Amino acid sequence: GWCPLSPTGAQTTQLLVEPPWRPAVLWDRVTLTCQGSGTAGATTWYKDGWRWGQEKHDNFIVTESGTYTCDRPGTGLSPPVRVLNDWLVLQVPARHLLKGNTVTLRCRR
Repeated sequence: GWCPLSPTGAQTTQLLVEPPWRPAVLWDRVTLTCQGSGTAGATTWYKDGWRWGQEKHDNFIVTESGTYTCDRPGTGLSPPVRVLNDWLVLQVPARHLLKGNTVTLRCRR
């Protein structure tokens, strides 16, 4: 399922990642979805801090490693999502984690 990278119910722009693990890895066929209030299709995407070419789409499949954020009118800029192209990565679930939670780690290669 889809997992927000910021607390549920917050009145902010959220960047959802599928599959729901972080850091995301390019070879997992990662889909990013931008959610926030305002007009659908009014999303502005940024890659590595620069305005990026997936204008007006609310979701897309990532084809390049980098750090992605999105901006939606009314709720602003999302937290960043890193997508790596590393050959070995240790992942945690892409959900809000609290101190004391039990976490399953995943080693991928």
